[in-house]
Amino acid sequence: MTDESAERPRIRYEQPAEGVARVVLARPDKRNAQDRLMLHALDDAYQRAVREARVIILAADGPDFSSGHDLDVSAAYAMDGSTPRTPTGGFTDPGAEGWYATEQELFLGLCLRWRELSRPVLAQVHGRVIGGALELIWPCDLIIAADDTTFLDPTSAFGSAAAEYFVHPWELGHRRAKEMLFTGEPIDAEDARSLGMVNRVVPRAQLAETTLDLARRIAARPTFGIRLAKRAVNRALDLQGMRAAAESTFDTHHLAHAHNRQRFGELMDPAGLEIIRAEGRALGEPRTDNGG
Repeated sequence: MTDESAERPRIRYEQPAEGVARVVLARPDKRNAQDRLMLHALDDAYQRAVREARVIILAADGPDFSSGHDLDVSAAYAMDGSTPRTPTGGFTDPGAEGWYATEQELFLGLCLRWRELSRPVLAQVHGRVIGGALELIWPCDLIIAADDTTFLDPTSAFGSAAAEYFVHPWELGHRRAKEMLFTGEPIDAEDARSLGMVNRVVPRAQLAETTLDLARRIAARPTFGIRLAKRAVNRALDLQGMRAAAESTFDTHHLAHAHNRQRFGELMDPAGLEIIRAEGRALGEPRTDNGG
């Protein structure tokens, strides 16, 4: 990672209305691909928003919400000098241990941490939401999607069971989750709404204002009531086994990494990259307007 890229802000923090914070992914030249700097900056912004706001919006610049994880693994996820945000460490340990610790911090650990934020978080999504981008929106409480949004998880092409935050059966239902993982086929916004993954679908030009209106409505209600309601629903999901499934499948994910290292000498099956690129080309170029 160059000094120039390290200095470029990955996240923008906004206050669009009283009681509302908007946290914006601001790496559009990379389709908001997530690296360690972005994920830790996002965590910083969330912690600030918890102190300053009653409701948080997660949004993104550019034609796509996020292309997922930055695949320049050695540069993007270097942990030198970083302070852990979750109860883990040992990022430079040899063998599988060091990379396990890195992913436990940056992916599973942060997702679980963000899911439990004391303020409601609304995801405002558009364009493509790919792979690791699902790990940004699924910890959110509500999802408002532009009508051009597509969601896809291509991780099986890399020889993995699923992404590091495995909640697919709860978000999609178990059969549609299997179809997404087996085929890598995208799910469009209306289909996602019918499955219960998305709350509302609106025209792209109305996305920002619709999300802000909903945030204002929530912000007008007592914060403690909202906090307790969020906790009640999250605990109900945990009693169904969602958190336990996410944590156990994280270990399965690392079995895939170990297998790929032994067979191919790298974390992922190299054949998967061309599969994913071909599927991306098939989706075509996204729209460039962002609706404000």
